[in-house]
Amino acid sequence: MDKEKNGQKVEPKKERVSVLEKIRRRTGLLVGIVGLALMIFILESLLGSGASLFGNDEMSAAGRINGKKIDRNEFIMKYENQLNNYRARNGGKEADEATRTQAIEGLWQQYIVELVMMPQFREIGIEVGEDELYESVVANPNSVIIQNLSDPNTGKLNEQFALPDGTLDKAKWKQAVQTVTGDNEMAVKNMEDQVKSNRYFEKFRALINKGLYVTKAEAEKNFKSRITNLTASYVVKRFESIPDSTVKLSDSDIEKYYTENAYKFKNPETTRSIEYVSFNVNPSPEDMAAIEKDAVRTANDFKALPISEDSAFVAQETENGNVVMENLTKKTMIVRDSSIYTAAPGTVFGPYNEGAYYKIYKLEAVNSVADSTRVRHILISTVDPQTQQPIRAKDRAKAMADSVVTLIKEKKATFDTLVKLMSEDKGSIEKGGDYGWWDENANWVPTFKNFGLTKPKGELGIVESVFGYHVMEVLDVSKTRHPSYKVAQIFKPIAPSDETNQRIFAEANQFAGEHNTAESFDKGVDEKKLVKRLAEGIKDGDYQINGLGSAKEVSKWAYTANKGDINIFTLADKHVVVKLNSIKNKGVLPLEEVKEAVTALAINEKKAAMFKEEFEKAGSGDIQSIAAKMNIPVEKAPDLMYENRVVPGLGDDPIFMGTAFGTKKGAKSKPTAGTTGVFIVSVESENQRPETMDLARERRQIEQELSARVDYDAFNALKNLADIEFHKSRID
Repeated sequence: MDKEKNGQKVEPKKERVSVLEKIRRRTGLLVGIVGLALMIFILESLLGSGASLFGNDEMSAAGRINGKKIDRNEFIMKYENQLNNYRARNGGKEADEATRTQAIEGLWQQYIVELVMMPQFREIGIEVGEDELYESVVANPNSVIIQNLSDPNTGKLNEQFALPDGTLDKAKWKQAVQTVTGDNEMAVKNMEDQVKSNRYFEKFRALINKGLYVTKAEAEKNFKSRITNLTASYVVKRFESIPDSTVKLSDSDIEKYYTENAYKFKNPETTRSIEYVSFNVNPSPEDMAAIEKDAVRTANDFKALPISEDSAFVAQETENGNVVMENLTKKTMIVRDSSIYTAAPGTVFGPYNEGAYYKIYKLEAVNSVADSTRVRHILISTVDPQTQQPIRAKDRAKAMADSVVTLIKEKKATFDTLVKLMSEDKGSIEKGGDYGWWDENANWVPTFKNFGLTKPKGELGIVESVFGYHVMEVLDVSKTRHPSYKVAQIFKPIAPSDETNQRIFAEANQFAGEHNTAESFDKGVDEKKLVKRLAEGIKDGDYQINGLGSAKEVSKWAYTANKGDINIFTLADKHVVVKLNSIKNKGVLPLEEVKEAVTALAINEKKAAMFKEEFEKAGSGDIQSIAAKMNIPVEKAPDLMYENRVVPGLGDDPIFMGTAFGTKKGAKSKPTAGTTGVFIVSVESENQRPETMDLARERRQIEQELSARVDYDAFNALKNLADIEFHKSRID
């Protein structure tokens, strides 16, 4: 029986019936225990995957939707769960900033779906029944389930659920759904929720599409606008023709214009703008001298070193310990000294100042390599190619590779057979391990590339790479060859010293301390002749700021500071002193924030009234006589197209275009205020391309265009009607 609360009828709650519960009711007994690998796959691949459709009490909110507070701690917990799932699926790897941002925005969209879209679905009677959910998840799994059970890189269904032909084994999937418990059950329920959410949207989309209808008049108008162009003449008295100072405008005029045109000053979302001065951290002359001295010392040591010890020396002396040794040709050579082509191995070149680095090069060897080659290989992996986590010890992988070579050489097994049985390079197994012909520009690891280009046809051997051990056979090589120069490279970064960085920070800090108000900030900038820059339109959670690059802390501060506040920040290559210049909240902006724009528009409105009177006094003759009386020229606008708003001599003026296409041939319009002034337009000719009108096709085309926008437009329309406020900077 329905109850009442506060005088309103309250419907009894409906218990949510899970597909898992339903399938258990249908089948009764469990079919059996699914293997451990199956459970691990479900947990690692699916857990946490969600539908992706699109201090004080206030600070404890991540945002609000239609007045409902979204608790910050609850949001962060869900966010951390997603990050944990990402780490689990990627071998402990941390999510980068782009992935974290995507996770935050995806979670927020889920809240919007639940609090904005779902009430609309319920209000118009859309439901997703228990039987249809069972059908889409278990009996005949739809594309959402298939996608979740497939490898995201290859698109292939995981073999745990696949039939020999690669399609879904429904019996295995049903068994998995029946037997999952705990966290695994949550993973499957997550998939069920995805399907359910998609079904709601599919029905909503279908409902709107069924309501789309294009009338005969609309189709005819659309057809005519597509095939018609106009040639027109016009006269315009531009707003700029008289100074603004000649227009008398009172405060009440400004307030009246603002009140009557408030929609023009509506800010669609909250933004901030900042002003800042940069104190760039560049190497001092003393830093440059020290860096060059160290580079010269390194080059001399490199010269004295035997080639056999170069790798360790390069790792010791180059940035981040990277060992860079490249095989180069005359086309790809990076050493600026052409004597490298005749130099003996062991010759050192540099140091050269190449902008961000001093670079030192050593010629390690000169080899004769084939112009192109064709090889096949069997990969015995030491790491997982997706997670880069170890899967096999190196000595074990090497022993397996040695065994493969022995089997091939003793003709106990063919290369083709062993590729299928043992190779872990999924991209080449179906091709027998063969990637076809390639040259030195191929994007292979150096050891793989070097073997293929330097060994003769028929050579069989083993090479090590970051992926493991490759059993390689050279199938063929080109008849032509060319020299290849193996070059070792040492990178010495040209960067400021800690002393220089501290000195520049002290300068920035002193400026921030002495000019810690908005007024003194502006005064200090002028006195010290600093360059002040402006960054506008910063949204909550924008961590990339024009002119500053990655500036997460600046963006977060902008959403906690007050207008006029000053702060100092250290970025990658600079220290910046920042002033919060303006706060523009969502909604109609206050008059004081837009007064300049309001005043300009109000002045133009008064000018328009004055100009219309002048046009009226000039009489009702043709456009030439009106132009002569007003002492303004007649201008031409040939080949006007309805879909093009740009008018020759006026620029982007939709009011002019609408007026022109609403004026009959041979007639002229009334004086009308456009973007740049008041105009009268006269249509001289109307030309139409010879094209037969097919009303049915025209209507279908318009309906298809409307249908393509249903999801986006409907979702955004409901979002715009809702009261949504999101504080992304409070999350990450």
